[in-house]
Amino acid sequence: VQLQASGGGLVQAGGSLRLSCVASGLTFAPAVVGWFRQAPGKEREFVAAVRWIGSRTFYADSVEGRFTISRDNAENVVYLQMASLEPEDMAVYYCGAHPQTATVVVESARGYSTWGQGTLVTVSS
Repeated sequence: VQLQASGGGLVQAGGSLRLSCVASGLTFAPAVVGWFRQAPGKEREFVAAVRWIGSRTFYADSVEGRFTISRDNAENVVYLQMASLEPEDMAVYYCGAHPQTATVVVESARGYSTWGQGTLVTVSS
């Protein structure tokens, strides 16, 4: 499985961006595909995730109501629509795939076995 993230860029506070995560080489269905972010000097933190089957979504409290995660089944793409961006949202955003395991903790990066290369989101105030 390979993940390719894109869509980052420079945006003013209050603006919007849409990130894309294209999955290729899928030989099995992951449990979830999630977005995480990492700001300089900080740990990678959970942003949002979507179940591969069923499309249930999960959000961090900090982005609930502003970000929307969705999945295009036909194209194997997971989107992260980000609105009302704040300077605190500035980070490198990574998408990851969590395999089907007995326990899936979507908020923990440890369970994700495959990561995209990251895309930088810069928010100017």
